[in-house]
Amino acid sequence: MAKYLFVYHGGGMAATEEERNEAMAKWGQWAQELGDHVIDFGAPIGESRSVGGENGSRATGYSLIEASSLDEAEQLAGGCPILAAGGSVEIGETLAM
Repeated sequence: MAKYLFVYHGGGMAATEEERNEAMAKWGQWAQELGDHVIDFGAPIGESRSVGGENGSRATGYSLIEASSLDEAEQLAGGCPILAAGGSVEIGETLAM
């Protein structure tokens, strides 16, 4: 199995505590669905900067997932709650050095 980095872009912080709790519950449910595929569920990313190259939308979080292929990783990312908030998931296979 290969390791894939999920980089979350977009989404946003909910305005109320109730909305934040609801969003966190959705992320927790998705983490449960991913099960043993999760190596490191990661964390949100605060203020960030990009040095060099083109700037796209800023990264807002990450996870490290194990999957048998890029296709499987993409399928797993399809349940990510950030998609419903208008965000996206960038997926990249990590390579051994």
